[in-house]
Formats: sequence, structure tokens, C-alpha cells
Amino acid sequence: MAGLESKWIVAMSLLALLCGCGAEKPVEKERPRVRVMEVRSSDFAPSVTLTGDIQARVQTELSFRVGGKIIQRAVDVGDRVSAQQVLARLDPKDLQTNVDSAAASVSAEQARVKQAAAAFVRQQKLLPKGYTSQSEYDSAQAALRSSQSALTAAQAQLANAREQLSYTALVAEAPGIITARQAEVGQVVQATVPIFSLARDGERDAVFNVYESLLMAPPDNALIVISLLDNPEVKTTGTLREVTPVVSADSGTVQVKVALKELPAGMDLGSVVSATASAPGTASVELPWSALTKNLSEPAVWLVGADGKTELHTVKVARYLTGKVIIGEGLKGGEKVVVAGGQLLHPQMFVEIAAEDKAQGAQP
Repeated sequence: MAGLESKWIVAMSLLALLCGCGAEKPVEKERPRVRVMEVRSSDFAPSVTLTGDIQARVQTELSFRVGGKIIQRAVDVGDRVSAQQVLARLDPKDLQTNVDSAAASVSAEQARVKQAAAAFVRQQKLLPKGYTSQSEYDSAQAALRSSQSALTAAQAQLANAREQLSYTALVAEAPGIITARQAEVGQVVQATVPIFSLARDGERDAVFNVYESLLMAPPDNALIVISLLDNPEVKTTGTLREVTPVVSADSGTVQVKVALKELPAGMDLGSVVSATASAPGTASVELPWSALTKNLSEPAVWLVGADGKTELHTVKVARYLTGKVIIGEGLKGGEKVVVAGGQLLHPQMFVEIAAEDKAQGAQP
């Protein structure tokens, strides 16, 4: 009886063992393996490098004050001129005729004044003796004053004719360099039509054409370093002086003028220069391109929570750079962002973190 009982126990043990071998534990689904970075916010100051040229602070368009035919041109583009130097001349024949006519009128009026003066003197001598009347005396006096007024008017006309004649010579009002020429000898020009462009000596500006979007925020530094494009070792500094309020219809840019502190040797008028300026820094996060995905039409990133689950988080991209993006809004720092392996993720999915690193702060 004891032998049967022991056999029964052994049989039941074998049965239990066989049943245990047949029941398999459920296998957990393999989690996607991703690489994450813990983001860290820092100030990002975008910089831009521009190319411009050196221009004179004061540039003057020189033109004749009277019209006529150009008979002489004394300077050309690039020539240095001094103050009151004659740059070009017009044919003076017509205006010289006006001067001669006005001079003849002055001579005639001078003769009339002399004659009227003599008549008045006679009346002055005769009136006290009673040999003339008061009316004749008054007439002589009025004739003298009338002739004197006519002489004054003739002299003014002569002065005006001589001044007009002087305008046939185009002179430089200040020393400088001729930067443009718009007329040639033999050409008939009207008054005020530009003949030369003069860059006056004195202060110089570095002038750049900048897209308006780059000027949403002014540079955060007062001094701007200006370098010669051909030789970056030649540099100077300047300050922002003027930004034109009107956008050019042709180029879509605005003109920015930087007042230069000094002009080093080699950096002359017309030299091509470059400048780099940075806008004020803003709190941003720098991420590699691989971290960026989209939520419908909006840019987004995958976040991994403390429970190991994923979440699609919408962000705002402040700037696209080579190999990386600058996130302006949506991330505050400390979040774990998936930077590799996010192609097949979906919300609330458990993932396996392969590696974790600190995201670099945004650099200019």
C-alpha cells in the first residue's frame, strides 16, 4: 500500500512538471531603441556678415546754374579736385552779349544822370535869385532822382548779367574726389542737370544693403568691426549711424550706414569691406536636425517622459542652421528629446534609451 502511494506521488509530480513545461510566459514586446539628449536653454545671438563699400559722408551732385553747350571738361572720374577749381565750362557767347548790353545801358544812364544833375544845379542857383520858378526847380529835382534810379536798375542788371556769365564755369565747392561724370564736351545741357558727382573729403561711412528681416533687432554691440574684403587684416571700427526708412523696390533691401572712427591705410574711398554684427541674445535651445519632426504641419520633437513613454511636442523654430536648428519656443530646458530613432515612434510608446547626453546651448 505504501508502494502504491509513493508511485502515485511520483506520477503526480511528473504530471505537474509536464504541465509546467507546456505553459510559456508571455514575451514583452521589444521596445524601440532611441537616443535622447537633455536640452539646456541658453542665449542665442544670430550673427550676419555683410558686404558693402566705403563712401563719403557728404556726396554732392554738381551742375551748371545756367544752360548751354559744354566747351571744356577739365576733370574725369577719380580725379582729386580742390575748392573753387574749375571743372567744366559752357560757351559764354550768349551771356557775354547780355553783359555787353547791360554795360551799355549803364553808360547811357550815367550820361542821363550827369545831364540831369547839371540841370538841377542850375535850378538851385537860379531859384534864390528869382530867375526860375519853384515848379521848374521841382521838375529838375524829380528828373535827377528818376535818372539816378534808372542808373541803379541798370547797374543791378549788369551785375546780374555778369553773375550769370560766371555760372558758365562749373567749380567745386569743396575739395574731394570725382566719383561720376554725366556729360561730355559738345553736349547741350539744361540748368541743374548733374554733370559730376563729388565725394567730399572728410568723414567716411561703410554702406551696406541689408534685408529688412535682418534688422528686426538692432546689434547688441555699439562698435562694429569693418574689415577690408581683400585683406581682412586691415580693419577699423564704426557705429551704426543711419538706416534708410524706405525699402528699395529693386533689391528689397534697406541701406545701412556705419560711421567709421578712422580710415586705415588701404581702406580708401570705394573699397569693398565686410562687417559682422550680432543681434541681442534670446533664450533658445540648439538641437541637431535629426531631432526635428512635425505634428501635422507644425514642427515638433519627440519627448521621453520619466515613465519612459514618448510624447509628440510642438515647437517653434527660430533659425535653421547647417546641421542644427535653434528652437525659440516650446522647450524650457531639462526635457529629454529624441535625437535618433524617432522615425517609427508614436505617442505613449515605451522606448529604450540607448544613450543620454546634455544638449549643447545655442551658440552664435
